[in-house]
Amino acid sequence: MTDAAPDPARIVDAHHHLWVRARHPQPWIDPVTMSAIDADFELTDLAPLARAAGVTATVVVQSIASARETLDLLRAAADDVLVGGVVGWVDLTADDVADRLDRLRAAPGGQHLVGVRHLVQSETDPAYLDRPDVRRGIAAVGAAGLVFDLLVRQHQLPMAARLARDLPGVRFVLDHLGKPALGAPEFDDWRRDLRALAAAPNTTAKVSGLTTEVPRSPWTVADLRPAVDHALDVFGPERLMFGSDWPVSLLATSYPRWIEAVTELLGDLDPAARAAVWAGTARSCYQLGVS
Repeated sequence: MTDAAPDPARIVDAHHHLWVRARHPQPWIDPVTMSAIDADFELTDLAPLARAAGVTATVVVQSIASARETLDLLRAAADDVLVGGVVGWVDLTADDVADRLDRLRAAPGGQHLVGVRHLVQSETDPAYLDRPDVRRGIAAVGAAGLVFDLLVRQHQLPMAARLARDLPGVRFVLDHLGKPALGAPEFDDWRRDLRALAAAPNTTAKVSGLTTEVPRSPWTVADLRPAVDHALDVFGPERLMFGSDWPVSLLATSYPRWIEAVTELLGDLDPAARAAVWAGTARSCYQLGVS
């Protein structure tokens, strides 16, 4: 192990997915261009990879707009100690978001519910996060003590920043660093907009999902470094967390290779800062291990 390597007993994978398509179809998977993930992925598939990498806890994140999927993810968390938290889904526009969250928490494994996410990146309404009904639902998520995961594309970052400023009582986690346009002219816009989001103290972000944003193959660590270095600059390591985005990451990389890449990207940080990104931020933000 090099000096830059993570402590093998202190890694939290703060972002992965699970799905069995017969129970929860994944219509977003193109069987031609996404053949690497056109399959079922269960915890028994992830666990050996994660444990071999030294991962001691994970956060499983919803992949479709389905409360039924969330209930299954909570059951999976109840059945395996590897899963420390679940970021599920509720209809944010419903009048009874608080009651729906209560029902999820009362279900088997409900104590593992740590957050909520909606696929904002797929919304056709360009002002989705500005809508009063959506904001009311997100405020209810925060009032329940849960995190709201922001899945947005780069052009939606300004809207996300407004949301975080206007709802200071909600903890927000930006997935995949907002999907920066790596190697493109728009990358400068991403730098500006990420800085604006990070200015809200109630925000954190995941170093995850970046290899699938590189516009060429094979990707290199050098392709990713400008985005990660900027995220470290504007958020600081205490507001960044590691995530694998498995199995979506299989479109571009393997689980061990991503661990190696992040190890290299964090190599210049001191041990305390690296520990924050590898585990501390996720444990604190998602309150993992707190009943």
